[in-house]
Amino acid sequence: QVQLVESGGGFVQAGDSLRLSCVASGRTFEGYSMGWFRQAPGKEREFVAAISFTTNTYYSDSDSVKGRFTISRDNAKNTVYLQMNTLNPEDTAVYYCAAPERRYYTIDLMQDSSYYYWGQGTQVTVSS
Repeated sequence: QVQLVESGGGFVQAGDSLRLSCVASGRTFEGYSMGWFRQAPGKEREFVAAISFTTNTYYSDSDSVKGRFTISRDNAKNTVYLQMNTLNPEDTAVYYCAAPERRYYTIDLMQDSSYYYWGQGTQVTVSS
């Protein structure tokens, strides 16, 4: 069993930055690919970014994310991060981190159905 706890969300102004953290516990973190997703009110959950267990990174093709967000991981701290810069109101959403069922599991990192464990989410609200 893997437990995921996100933090770092908040209420910010357009143009500000935030760094989200997701701490994993329960099993050895190294070896898990990790993903970040978000869900805005009234919208479906969407892929934001992912980092594989080999530290390859993947980002949404959406222009709303590309170039502004950076995913990283620190295996020693069992933590995955999402650095978000130049935030705008369209980034307002609940942000979730997720992990697959097994370590060293090759999955489609951009599909939420590939993930088994999910955190409770952290709210990000960007005011104009």
